[in-house]
Amino acid sequence: MTDKTSNKYPVNLLDTPFPMRGDLAKREPGFLKAWQDQQLYNKLREKARTENRPQFLLHDGPPYANGDIHIGHAVNKILKDIIIKSKSLAGFDAPYVPGWDCHGLPIEHQIEKIVKSDKDAVKNNPDIHARIVEYRKANGLDEKETKLPASFTRELCREYAAKQIERQKVDFIRLGVWGDWENPYRTMDFKTEAEIVRTLGKINANGYMTRGQKPVHWCVDCGSALAEAEVEYEDKTSPAIDVGFRVIDAAALSKAFGGVNVGDLQAFAVIWTTTPWTLPANQAVCVSADLTYDLIATEKGLLILARDLAEAAIKRYGLDANEVIAQAKGAALEGLQLQHPFFDRQVPVIVGDHVTTDAGTGLVHTAPAHGVEDYQVGLHYKLPVDNPVGNDGRYISNTPAMNGNVELAGLTVWKANPLVLEVLEANGNLLANEKLLHSYPHCWRHKTPIIFRATSQWFIAMEHAGNDGSVLRDKANKAVDDTAFFPSWGRARLEAMIKNRPDWCISRQRNWGVPMTFFVHKETGELHPRSAELLEQVAQRIEKQGIEAWFSLDASELLGAEAETYEKLKDTLDVWFDSGSTHFAVLRARAGLKWPADLYLEGSDQHRGWFQSSLLTACATEGRAPYDQLLTHGFVVDGKGMKMSKSKGNVIAPQTVINQMGADMLRLWTASTDYSGELSISDEILKRTTDSYRRIRNTLRFLLANLSDFKAENALPVEQLTTLDRYALVQLAEFQQRVLACYDKYEFHVAVQDITAYASEELGSFYLDIIKDRLYTMGADSAGRRSAQTVLWHITQALVRLLAPITSFTAHEVWEVLNSTDDSVFLDRWHAIPAVADAAALNAQFALAREVRAQMHKDIEVLRTEGKVGSSLQAEVVITASGDTHAALAALGDELKFLLIVSKAELLQGAETAISVKVSEYEKCERCWHYHPTVGTVDGHPTLCARCDDNLHGAGEDRRHA
Repeated sequence: MTDKTSNKYPVNLLDTPFPMRGDLAKREPGFLKAWQDQQLYNKLREKARTENRPQFLLHDGPPYANGDIHIGHAVNKILKDIIIKSKSLAGFDAPYVPGWDCHGLPIEHQIEKIVKSDKDAVKNNPDIHARIVEYRKANGLDEKETKLPASFTRELCREYAAKQIERQKVDFIRLGVWGDWENPYRTMDFKTEAEIVRTLGKINANGYMTRGQKPVHWCVDCGSALAEAEVEYEDKTSPAIDVGFRVIDAAALSKAFGGVNVGDLQAFAVIWTTTPWTLPANQAVCVSADLTYDLIATEKGLLILARDLAEAAIKRYGLDANEVIAQAKGAALEGLQLQHPFFDRQVPVIVGDHVTTDAGTGLVHTAPAHGVEDYQVGLHYKLPVDNPVGNDGRYISNTPAMNGNVELAGLTVWKANPLVLEVLEANGNLLANEKLLHSYPHCWRHKTPIIFRATSQWFIAMEHAGNDGSVLRDKANKAVDDTAFFPSWGRARLEAMIKNRPDWCISRQRNWGVPMTFFVHKETGELHPRSAELLEQVAQRIEKQGIEAWFSLDASELLGAEAETYEKLKDTLDVWFDSGSTHFAVLRARAGLKWPADLYLEGSDQHRGWFQSSLLTACATEGRAPYDQLLTHGFVVDGKGMKMSKSKGNVIAPQTVINQMGADMLRLWTASTDYSGELSISDEILKRTTDSYRRIRNTLRFLLANLSDFKAENALPVEQLTTLDRYALVQLAEFQQRVLACYDKYEFHVAVQDITAYASEELGSFYLDIIKDRLYTMGADSAGRRSAQTVLWHITQALVRLLAPITSFTAHEVWEVLNSTDDSVFLDRWHAIPAVADAAALNAQFALAREVRAQMHKDIEVLRTEGKVGSSLQAEVVITASGDTHAALAALGDELKFLLIVSKAELLQGAETAISVKVSEYEKCERCWHYHPTVGTVDGHPTLCARCDDNLHGAGEDRRHA
């Protein structure tokens, strides 16, 4: 023990190797290396298995293997790590297998950019570019050749993904995230690819996979269908037009409107649309059966409009005459034949539930090839699914010419829009044309508008009954009901998405993806009757050679002579199917893991992404969700609540925070923020986090310094502790219970608030402030000091564990100082705090005592303001109290003045509580700073009080003047 003193009389001011400044950015890499050198994650797994702990499994939603991690990645991984570590400390076996999503269009596009010698792409990937150059030379290709074999492209995609994973892995590990980093899962691992194929096979075997010519989201830049999760909505200006479809049969029109005489006037059913380019595919006009429709006489002829929208429509057309000559329900109009506005085609009026009066005319242009609702109502009426638009977003060569002479073939749909308007105008069918700014679906990769177009694709059917007779949507709805949500609003969001989602288009027309390993009949397109058997044979090959085993497979190797009539599917799987199958490919297939997972944790966008794709693949294979709980966190925004973007200059990179402040600061900010909404971050917010960290660190340093000469064997039994110390132990137990409850409910921001408040208020402003006198002035081995140190030891042991999931590096540092062993806090469990038998009585006693203390300090503050006292030790207090308050204070005995931090406290019995404070008339002890009548009476030590003399030289020695 090293004594420090400000005068000639030493006090117990001890030192600690735990520095005041964390210097985290510089010191954390050393702690990280120590964890890796000691193989602590593996030790924890071994310990958990040896102790036969129950398993808690958080399945990692795989980030995409493209680009450096951003602040959202950091938040996600830190939240997962907090949970994994807290569950381990709670006594669970909580393995964490990180994963990556590796297939798909973004990586394939990156390779295409390198192949095309994109400057930035080549600069960032010189090794891959060098391979391409070498390949061209070796195969005699032109140095600018961009059409490389698909097999070589896939090889480059795999190499690119592997490189990205290693970059991201370094950053994730630097965050202090524990996991099986040496053996993560990657969707491009051969074994995982094979299991993804097997998942597809099981879904097909269960009867949920179908093929159809259905409209799907289509990106012309990708040249592929998109999943729901790959679509985002941005504002777009479109032409909003009203188009008249001429009624062919006047007699039928008259009958529909109750026999009204329509004479020889032309009549038009008027539709409203923002996609003129879809009119070539029109097959019907849809009305609502229950809406009322007006037949209105105008100078343009008779117009059929929904009554609720008619007035606005007539005004939009700039027409004056608007006499309503008849009315009819929509159901009466069903079957009316209309003339297509520019094709030699008659189309019927049909009835659909999707028609509303939100906007337009109440009559809906229906093109089954270009809309889900159009397609669904078209099925009922057996309308043709006529799609004139090709993969590239251009009209195919046999698209009829408008009016027989205006060609569409070869035009993009966007260039066709103005041409369609010109023809409608020339034909007299265009009643209105306005510009409309509205929300429109865009490709999340290219940020360009997408289209709906019908193509032959493979789907997981939501409404189709499987082989067990169950509809997949019903299974999914029940799975949502059986899931616990954190926060609770996630349930409604996922319920709505499952309720409204269309069939899942799982097929893609790309190279870099898991293939749909089926053989189909060359004429009928039917799957081979032995599909399940053949798929397993292919899966076994993929386990050994990867997906290239399918692409290079000669069908005759498995089919023999049947290869003459069957061919391999060329489609690959939607990448959301890949990641959505990892519960099967990882949890089922990897030793030491269980299915289903206890928890999935991702950002709020994953209700339409990974949460949903995982739910559907699991329900289609196992009949339930692959998780018991779903935790959703919000997006990270700047201090003003704005979305982060490089153009705005408001991006905060996790690497920057780590390099400047340390990972623990990023971890503490993450834990401190309520993740159920948006997470705000800025330099100012991080500064506040730094201040919170500093307060916690200073508390830890005080604790460690005052335990420098204390070991566990020095601890006193609970019954030998002072009253205050036993109360502090009770408060510690209640504090720990609250924090553990927060960990169980994943309410980390509440836990941080409690930890911070406990450190600054319960400890800093109360308990530690009171016991400083005992710690500094009493004999090093005295019972009073050891009593306080016993509680400090329990406080520190509890705090270091409670902080470990959040500020992991700091907890490691504290543990090394506190326990001085090769062990780790992460191999331990929550601290077992000794029970205090009279806990309830102590709480009641100190609740009253602290009320008196608070009032007394207000009175002292008045004296301080008046300049009469400095420290509260300069004051003496007389307390008059009755009943429980008197009993509570009386039970403290000599501890009362130390609780109040005054030099003298006198307790009197009285009718009501009253406090009298005065300035002490005695001298101040140079050592303990108490004002006491014995100062000046100690022989040889005139500046000491008798208590300090006893503490320094031993009680009973007569060195005092009479």
